[in-house]
Formats: sequence, C-alpha cells, structure tokens
Amino acid sequence: MAVTKIKPIRGTVNKALAYILDPAKTDDQLYVSSFGCAASDAAAKEFEWTRNLAAQQGMQMPKVIARHLIQSFDIGEVTPKQAHEIGKQFAGEWLKGKYEYVIATHIDKGHCHNHIIFNAVNFVDYHAYRSNKRTYREMRQLSDEICKEHGLSVIPPSQSKGMDYKEYTEAKRGTSWKQKLKQTIDRCIITAKDYDEFLKLMQEAGYEIKTGKYISFRAEGQERFTRAKTIGDNYTEERIKERIQGRGNRKRQMQTSHRGISLISDIQERIQLIGSKGYEHKAKLTILKEAARTLNYLTENNLLQYADLEKKAEDIHSSYARTGSELKNVEARLREVQPLIKNISNYQRLKPVYEAYMKAADKPAYRAKHEAELVIYEAAKSTLLAIQGDGKLPSLKSLQAEQQRLVDEQQRLYDERAKLKKEARLIDTMKANVDDFLSPSLAKEQEKSRSGELE
Repeated sequence: MAVTKIKPIRGTVNKALAYILDPAKTDDQLYVSSFGCAASDAAAKEFEWTRNLAAQQGMQMPKVIARHLIQSFDIGEVTPKQAHEIGKQFAGEWLKGKYEYVIATHIDKGHCHNHIIFNAVNFVDYHAYRSNKRTYREMRQLSDEICKEHGLSVIPPSQSKGMDYKEYTEAKRGTSWKQKLKQTIDRCIITAKDYDEFLKLMQEAGYEIKTGKYISFRAEGQERFTRAKTIGDNYTEERIKERIQGRGNRKRQMQTSHRGISLISDIQERIQLIGSKGYEHKAKLTILKEAARTLNYLTENNLLQYADLEKKAEDIHSSYARTGSELKNVEARLREVQPLIKNISNYQRLKPVYEAYMKAADKPAYRAKHEAELVIYEAAKSTLLAIQGDGKLPSLKSLQAEQQRLVDEQQRLYDERAKLKKEARLIDTMKANVDDFLSPSLAKEQEKSRSGELE
C-alpha cells in the first residue's frame, strides 16, 4: 500500500532538492534517479531554464515553481530498491515524460518513502501542471494501480473515502472505531430479519445508538458518536434497510445457470410480476424503469441469450485492456523521445555559448556571466552521452516527427479508451440488472405466483 500527497514549492528548488538528496537518507544517494535533468544542483537550473523558455513562449507563469510529491509505503511492505522502482514507474506514468523530475527514496525511517520533485512547467509544450482535487484523485488511483501490479496492498475503494493513512493503518490492525463499526454493521445485517432486530443486535454488540437525521453509533470507550454514513455510501440508514431486505444484493453466482435463458421473455415476466406485487410506489417505478432500460439495451444489441451478454461484456473489457496496453507502449516511447528532443535542442542552441567560453581569455569571468547557459549545455551533453554513448544522435527533425505521430496515436487511444470505459460501465450495469431480475429468489416468487393462480 502506498499513500500519496503533494505540496507546492514556492521558494527555492535548491533547498528542497538538498533535503531529498541527503546521503544519510538515501544510502549515500544509492536510491536517487532523475528524468530530463541531472540529479544534482543542476536540476534547479534546468527547471528554471524550462520556465524561462515557457515565459518566452508567452505562457503565463505560475507562482508555484515546482511540486513535491511524496509516496509512502506501509512498514515492511517493500525493500528500498522496490520502492525506488515503483516510484520511478509512478513518476514516469503520471508525468508522461513531459516534466523534469528528481526522485529520491528515503530509508532513514520505519517505512520507505519516495520524494519526487518535478518542475511546475513541462518542457514539451510549456504548460503548467494543474493541481486540484480531481488530479489528486487520479494520481492516487494510478499509484494504487501500480501497487497492485507489484503485489502490494491498496486502500479498498469502499474504505478509502475519508480514510487517511493513519486511520487505514489502524484499520489493518483492527483498532479503528470506524472499521470495527463497519464490521459489526455488516455482521448484524446478515443476521437481522428486519431493521428493528438489526438495532437490537447492534445494542447487544455494545453500541449506543443515536437516531435523528443521521443514525450514529458509539462503542464502549469511544468518546464521540460515529455517523454511519461517514463509513461509506453502503452504511446510510436507507442502505442498511435495503440491504436487510435484500434489495441491494446482486446474485452473480447464478451466471452459469443463466446461459440458456431467453433474456427478453424472462425479464418481461419479471416486469409483470413486479407490477402485481405490493412494492412501494416509488420503488416499483424505479425497478420498472431500470427493467425497461435493460430490455431496450438487450434488444438494441441483439443480446437474446445470457451467453451473448457475457460474450459482449468479455469483448468490451478485453478491448479496454488492449487499448490500455497499447497506450502504455506509446507513452513509454514518448518518455524516451521527449527528453531526447529537449536535450538535443538545448545542446544545439547553447553550443555557440560553450565554444565562446572555450575561446575566452578570461574563462572565470565569462562563466560567471553565462553560468546558467553553460550548466544547461553541460547537462544536455552529459545526458546525451549517457543515452547514446558514442553513437550518432538522431536528427531533431525526425524525432519531432515521431513525437507528433506518437501524440496523435496517444490521443486516439485516449478517445477509444474513454468510449470503451463508458461501454464497460453500461454493460456491467445491464448484466448486474439481469442477474438481479433472474435471481433464485425471483424464480421462487414466480413459481409461487403461478401455483397460486392454479389454485
């Protein structure tokens, strides 16, 4: 499990870099890497150079000059080497090869944690990084996905809402009030026949109950009441009642037995049954509306058998996974091409400055006047040597053409993936509706109803 947080740097990048590059924290800088810049004092100058180029392009400069991203792992869950590799993958995929960054893995505390400092402006199109609730949520989701890839635990979605690192760590140890309350509610819902019995079971479990606009519980020894709704959407009073009544359950275990079912006719029977049953008017309208929506979807897509529905769902999810894999390959190549373009461009632009320096009679004075340009030139030269060695560098024009092709392909895959994501959500909902409509409890209701008619 990794917990992420991000904060702005408005003062000096050098001070922040000095902190994360501390040899005592990084095993003598063994766990230090960089992208698009040197992992040293030169990084701050390269950040500034990119921001200056952005200003020359007429871009509005943000007050934030860099961002400090922290990715913390649970105690004992990863080795320093694993943490560093995960951090590099995370930074690479999140920043998409557009931003210079330095990453350092600290091992001086009880848990490994990555510090990633990246420029506030990218070196590809010179746009500023946008930091808000949406980007933070997406960033955390990416971190979780990468953790899953590496076999690490993540905060489950149903628990992550409103749960910070400390609380989740406590929850894993069984010491969180909310986690204990959640487990008790789940246990009592399974046992209770109705809502009144549920409340009785909660009292027997040692909880004091406070009713009102929101139902709240307080365990023995707990200072304050906990509103059930703060645990998650599945724990409001309304949802607890629905779960007890069985309205919210989706019985997926019947998928195999549904393969030969004629979906249209069986769901139509379900609609007739609902119309004749004593459901509350509002609930009946909701169910019938969803049933009609499901029927329309099945008819429009010619999904007449359960096996057809399963196959379509499988194809959509398979296509979604395929586009994700293709997108990763495209972005991986972009992460190689983009820094090459940056460094070749800087090398060519600043080579005359370096040549003039080499010819200067008073080299110290010339260097003092052109410090930034010479640092950027030397950083570009050393980076290109590390990438290409003594091999011939590709032409800037060919790299820029490849970059444009990759960007176009990236956008195409983004669009296709967004479309497939909507289709996957829709068919998953339709499939879940079918599973609900054709559940075993419904079959018994239908059989009972038919028996009553015969009598």
